[in-house]
Amino acid sequence: MQRITDVRLPRRPGDASSPTLWWLQLDAAGCIDALGPMPERAALSGQSWNGDWLSPMGVDLQINGGLGLAFPELTEADLPRLLQLLDQLWSDGVEAIAPTLVTCAVEPLRRALAVLRQAREQHQPQRCCLLGAHLEGPFLAEARRGAHPREHLCAPSLEALEQRIAGFEHEIALVTLAPELAGAEAVIERLRALGIAVALGHSAANADQANAAFNGGVAMLTHSFNAMAGLHHRSPGPVGEACRRGDVALGLIADGVHVSATMAVLLQRLAGDRLVLVSDALAPYGLSEGRHRWDDRVLLVQDGTCRLEDGTLAGVTLPLLEGVRRLARWGGDCEGAIWAATLAPRAVLAGSDADAIAWRSLLLHQPLANLLRWSAGPNGDLHWLHAA
Repeated sequence: MQRITDVRLPRRPGDASSPTLWWLQLDAAGCIDALGPMPERAALSGQSWNGDWLSPMGVDLQINGGLGLAFPELTEADLPRLLQLLDQLWSDGVEAIAPTLVTCAVEPLRRALAVLRQAREQHQPQRCCLLGAHLEGPFLAEARRGAHPREHLCAPSLEALEQRIAGFEHEIALVTLAPELAGAEAVIERLRALGIAVALGHSAANADQANAAFNGGVAMLTHSFNAMAGLHHRSPGPVGEACRRGDVALGLIADGVHVSATMAVLLQRLAGDRLVLVSDALAPYGLSEGRHRWDDRVLLVQDGTCRLEDGTLAGVTLPLLEGVRRLARWGGDCEGAIWAATLAPRAVLAGSDADAIAWRSLLLHQPLANLLRWSAGPNGDLHWLHAA
């Protein structure tokens, strides 16, 4: 038996009532079999972590590929490299991803879903887990399409949805769409009936339209601020409406380019425990910077940010946990930044059971090797490593 003392568990943003320091007890296999608050005014033997945080690993709800693979282009020949990417993600502190399929034609979409199914069947311990896919498109507003190819956008309809997901209904976790489009309401209703989460993104919705969508079951904003109206004092848009309600998750790319550091910190303070960090990593993730192919286009990667040749922002190549480090450095809220990449995305997928998720249930009986240890340096920088 081994005991670790003086451990911090990131508290839900806004919750100051939880204990600050905890102790953990490990069994002979290195799994946590007990934990509790540190006793006040009493000594407790064990290895002190001196206030370092312990958390589950990251969950990335928006990642488009890596190691040269773009998820919408997957074929069976890509399986070995896909598994290699999942191993890389585990090394990068990510336990699970919702592989994101951006707007593409029907045939490659269904082929990619089939390859992802095969990869799930080859899951093994200490390899990043493939959750259900995240379909980002094709039911998007053309004016807000960003880097999505115009020729593959589609008006939302039940027929178009069935054409794409029939046979894969239980292998899709999240769909991003523009809820203001005609036909979107029926698609949202069908997706929710299937247990698939729905996000607003690449949308021209105003605050009233966004509120109607949230009432209809849309639970998240995809990369807040990007590909949607901004936050204005007389036109709050989807971001303002989501923050006002407090029951909508807000995805954020924390590279400092897609959203400025100042706005990222403001969003964190407005959204609280509903902020969800995503990487939005593209195929060059894990590769060197420079020029890379993306379908029939060229991606220019510089300082971890991806742009098309015309300058359109397309994504990043930064790891998810680098976003945690940057957000913590910008705003000084280490606990909140850790929460946003570890527990908040789990809450999105849990839906109505989100409030039941607790650190205790995610830590008990887990091997320490499957968790993360975070420490804050003297200059405010946050560092992480696998806990064992």
